[in-house]
Amino acid sequence: MGGEAVLIAAGGRSILLQIADPAIGHGVAGHSDFASRPLDRLRGTLTYVYAVTFGTREEAAQATRHVNRAHAPVRGQGGDGTPAYSAFTPELQLWVAATLYDSAVTMHELVYGPMDDEVADRLYREYAGLGTALQVPPELWPRDRAAFGVYWRRRLTELRTDATTRAVAAQLLHPRTGPLWLRLAMPLGRLLTVGLLPPEVRGLYDLPWSDAAQRRFDRTLRLIAVVYPALPRRLRHWPKEHFLRSLRASMKPSTSG
Repeated sequence: MGGEAVLIAAGGRSILLQIADPAIGHGVAGHSDFASRPLDRLRGTLTYVYAVTFGTREEAAQATRHVNRAHAPVRGQGGDGTPAYSAFTPELQLWVAATLYDSAVTMHELVYGPMDDEVADRLYREYAGLGTALQVPPELWPRDRAAFGVYWRRRLTELRTDATTRAVAAQLLHPRTGPLWLRLAMPLGRLLTVGLLPPEVRGLYDLPWSDAAQRRFDRTLRLIAVVYPALPRRLRHWPKEHFLRSLRASMKPSTSG
């Protein structure tokens, strides 16, 4: 389930949910290259997700080390009502993993329809490892989907934004740098990101949304739901295979010298 490329379309939703936690948002804001290098973050996140979910133990360990190195400088000092933040804080790592899981489920069901319990439980087990492979103790991860639902609804009520985190969101949604194809794709990316957000989180960011935008969003999803499942599996799973191949290549001993 987690290998479907269409789930990547919910990546922006995950990030905006993550930084709506004030501690994460301020930690990210102090990490100067976060918003200016979105493709690097996407590459790192996807490599980690695919390695932990589909890779070998050694590949998962290598991807985890890469994530830990990237997280090391991401810290917030706190103050003005914002708690101090370290990217290694278990409760905040749990929230990051939770946003990846919930976004994947949301996107999958919009494309394929509701999952039966067996498939849903399997996807939940796949994503549980994303948090526990880092700093989330297994007992901190909700024991089942029902417990996750309780946790998720509570956490949504605790989110808030301010000028700092809204500025980070604006940078991510309106990049001024990066390859031309990324900037050309951003109108679609913004539509999907904003449309996938829970309405209350959309409001926290003061993101405009209208009946016309909702109709465009609905039409886009209907088109994706028709076209995407008909694609060959090798195309639907190409990102997974690509990032795993790149990780494996990076792990090969150098023969130079």
